[in-house]
Amino acid sequence: MKSYKLISFIVGAFVLVLASCEPKEDRAELKNNLTVDQVELVVTSSTTGGNEITLKMNTPGVVGYWDYNLGRAYTDEVTIIYPIPGTSTFTFTGSLGAEFFEKTIDVTIDQIDHPIADEWIYLVSEDIAAGKTWVFFKDNPEEGGGGPLWWYMSPPDDPSAYLTAWWNAGGTCCPPGDGNGEMSFNLDGAANYIYNDGNGNIVNASFVLDVAKMRLVFNGENILGQDDARINPNGVYEVVRIDDNNLVLYTPNNGGGTGWTWWFKPKP
Repeated sequence: MKSYKLISFIVGAFVLVLASCEPKEDRAELKNNLTVDQVELVVTSSTTGGNEITLKMNTPGVVGYWDYNLGRAYTDEVTIIYPIPGTSTFTFTGSLGAEFFEKTIDVTIDQIDHPIADEWIYLVSEDIAAGKTWVFFKDNPEEGGGGPLWWYMSPPDDPSAYLTAWWNAGGTCCPPGDGNGEMSFNLDGAANYIYNDGNGNIVNASFVLDVAKMRLVFNGENILGQDDARINPNGVYEVVRIDDNNLVLYTPNNGGGTGWTWWFKPKP
């Protein structure tokens, strides 16, 4: 009888061990019953047709960010003063569990009834639809290294040192091939950029002026002064000075491993 009880105990214990070792099904899966069509995007204006607008993703359980063309807002809701009249498209990028998606919404701005940042006016003029054209400041009274400062090597990683010319290429020996060209910016229904190399080649593109970060981004065509060793290939330049009469752009590291500065003035 004792042997029988001992065997029963051993068998029972073995069954318990096997049961404890069986793999458990992991039911913690990333699921979301929502579809992209159910994600609600809303745009409201503080005034009818005005340029102060609020972008809102209105669906609980969805996370993501807004791309409002001039920057990103990592939140469900953001209010901006948009400087561009006409119909614009804004994009919300979010996730539904493990699924990422993009969804867009359009808004039409009929009037600029909230003042836009001064930097926009400096860049495109008061007549934002007609715009403004910039050329190299070849008669700049600010000189360095033997001539006016308008296209030159600068210290790297130091926008505050933009007045320092390590090599005044434009003012001395080696101007760029498009040194007689033009850059035009306007807000006629979009942020339009027109590159003219001064040799008969004209390209229509777009731009972004990031006032918060003081950066000018060229999309589709790069800056005037297109020497491959000098430009920033991603089209992003720091705005180190902008006013009615000066536009000074800087890249902290060019193809040669130094900084580089571009100095423009309005076309006469």
